[in-house]
Amino acid sequence: VAPLPTRDHADIYKESPAFTTKRNGEGGPEMPVIALLAPSDTAATVFAERHLARMRDMGALVDARFAGSAGAPLDRLGEVECLVSTWGMPRVDAAFLAAAPRLRGIFYAAGSVKGFCTPALWARGIVVSSAAPANAVPVAEYTVAVIVLWQKHFWRLMGRDHAAPRTAPGNYRRTVGLIGASLVGRETLRLLASYDMDALLSDPFVSAEEAAQLGATKVELPALMAAADVVSLHAPNLPHLRHLINADLLARMKDGALFLNTARGALVDEAALLAELRTGRISAVLDVTDPEPPAPDSPFWTLPNVIYTPHIAGSLAQECHRMADFALDELERFLAGAPLRCPVTEAMLAKMA
Repeated sequence: VAPLPTRDHADIYKESPAFTTKRNGEGGPEMPVIALLAPSDTAATVFAERHLARMRDMGALVDARFAGSAGAPLDRLGEVECLVSTWGMPRVDAAFLAAAPRLRGIFYAAGSVKGFCTPALWARGIVVSSAAPANAVPVAEYTVAVIVLWQKHFWRLMGRDHAAPRTAPGNYRRTVGLIGASLVGRETLRLLASYDMDALLSDPFVSAEEAAQLGATKVELPALMAAADVVSLHAPNLPHLRHLINADLLARMKDGALFLNTARGALVDEAALLAELRTGRISAVLDVTDPEPPAPDSPFWTLPNVIYTPHIAGSLAQECHRMADFALDELERFLAGAPLRCPVTEAMLAKMA
């Protein structure tokens, strides 16, 4: 769950011929050719008119939005050098690359790029940038909001009169354990720094010194599970991490502790989690499950000590515009020859969601 390094795009794409130029309107300046390639529905969510105007300012814009059932209009990509996309980006395979022979960079206004990256893309040396840091912001905000409200017993005490017993522990000097120094984990730690809480961090790729710089104390995972009042999961969904959170680790949690998952359901042995939840000893707030949503007869719907939300921690509505802003900032850097903030390489995918 190592941080994404900042690298000059020239280090990734060694052979950089001059951009093909095209006039953006009669008498306009010569500009690189940029395409907006995304399903129409998701493009409408992520990109506002101001984003389209900004792309027109940066290049000769090819509008390649498409109906999801129609498939991507590859016939429009012959001169395109830079692609801007979001959820629903088609796989960049050999056929795609044959239709886009001039393609040099993909600027993705969403998180994981695994859905469209292929060996053929990397073999061509195409630069890929992800807006994952922008999508991490609302997830971290959701996480901190849950932590703060949970320790006030917000949900338990809703609707009670003022004479109800005040049994909530509050937030002062409570211990929050974060599993994974991912982009979301790091942003969560940054936000938690303004609270008087103690943060623990478990991540094999982070040293004790780096954890301290992030505002946390590095501990091993079993120790974190035993010490934290709230355990928050931020690890990537990788095959070898399936059921990372197992019965042994869950049994170590304090009585009254909260397990919070905004990562992916497959990281948790949900049968083991349900066994602990049925005792009433711990509680859970789950924004993700496996499968998603839970099966209709799943106890996640009905257990009184479970709050399930339907994958809302990530970017919603206007929050999606932050991802578009990020992607276009990256495109602007690329066109200017400046270092990218969030480039993705093939080697990095082994540790990324």
